[in-house]
Amino acid sequence: MLQTTVFDVQSIRKEFPILERKVNGHPLIYLDNAATSQTPKVVIEAIVDYYSRYNANIHRGVHSLSQEATDAYEQARQKIQEHFNAAQSYEIILTSGTTHAINLVANGFADLLQKGDEIIVSALEHHSNIVPWQMLCERTGADLKVIPMSEEGELDMTTYRELLNERTKLVFVNHVSNALGTINPVKEIITLAHDKGAAVLVDGAQATPHIKPDVQELDCDFYTCSAHKICGPTGVGMLYGKEAWLKKLPPYQGGGEMISEVTFEKTTYADLPHKFEAGTPNVCGVIAFGVALDFMNGLGLDRIAAYENELLAYATKRLTEIEGLRIYGPETNKASVISFNIDGIHPYDIGAIIDKLGIAVRTGHHCAQPIMDFYRIPGTVRASFAFYNTKEEIDIFVDAVKRAKTMLL
Repeated sequence: MLQTTVFDVQSIRKEFPILERKVNGHPLIYLDNAATSQTPKVVIEAIVDYYSRYNANIHRGVHSLSQEATDAYEQARQKIQEHFNAAQSYEIILTSGTTHAINLVANGFADLLQKGDEIIVSALEHHSNIVPWQMLCERTGADLKVIPMSEEGELDMTTYRELLNERTKLVFVNHVSNALGTINPVKEIITLAHDKGAAVLVDGAQATPHIKPDVQELDCDFYTCSAHKICGPTGVGMLYGKEAWLKKLPPYQGGGEMISEVTFEKTTYADLPHKFEAGTPNVCGVIAFGVALDFMNGLGLDRIAAYENELLAYATKRLTEIEGLRIYGPETNKASVISFNIDGIHPYDIGAIIDKLGIAVRTGHHCAQPIMDFYRIPGTVRASFAFYNTKEEIDIFVDAVKRAKTMLL
């Protein structure tokens, strides 16, 4: 029996202006939340307020606008620190997003790795958590090892234990798979890696809309996320790093803000976090990121997860009514993502047809080609649910998929 969570979704939906629009003459049903979430009015208003009242460059201005912008920017950093339970605010590095954050760490490890060292990636990764490490191996001569996945879309932890050895220097894994929704056992992965002296980076881009990570409890060395997955704006994200590791890594980019003193003979670098924040930052984006976290915490991440799990169970039940439909990934222990195909139909064709009915889903390999290669498929239809979606929307979505199947077969 499906459980019901007390969650005033209709009131919440009123906070998202885009949900009122129509697409191709039909009310928008937005089921592409794993790609980007929609933006509530409070975040939109924060962006307008910034540009209307105190738009200024930060940290180096004595005038009032600059000081107001600086205060709001650093208060947002503190909100992010508190949300993720980092020990210090300077362990929060503000970036343009998860991809930027991962590349920052990969670049830093180029000075720390040597030929014969090993780094480990999981088979469930987004390309942004594969390609930077491949580039790192090309630069350093280190070897890239892969934790394999099972047919059920879960990591083979037995093989992971076998891969770990004294040559392992770094392990990187996503908290939640963007393609399948798998929630990975990151706490166990981190503990096992630390037993061998290896550092661990967790890509939290897909986890943070559903889970409130405690980086101290996880004991991860690095954790990344993007604001646009958590009701914030695009172009901003964060890297959490343990203080000791951030002090060990060299700066990623040179320029203003990240320096202490500059002469033509020698430049010295700023302390954390500014050492990794060269150039003019996305001031407005960071402030809006903090507002988005306030919004999410106001709803409660536990309540959000419970309601989304209810939507996931309902959508899974409804979709499995369709003959020839296969869902990829685990049946349990997953976030609110469903990746599926229908026998004999290309996923793009399904996505194109239901778009004409106002329904937004993602089709393709979802920047996770190794997963698609594992299943020997070109891609999937991915429906990803957020706390502002409804069971009524799921019913319309399932009917649309049935209609697409009838048209295409």
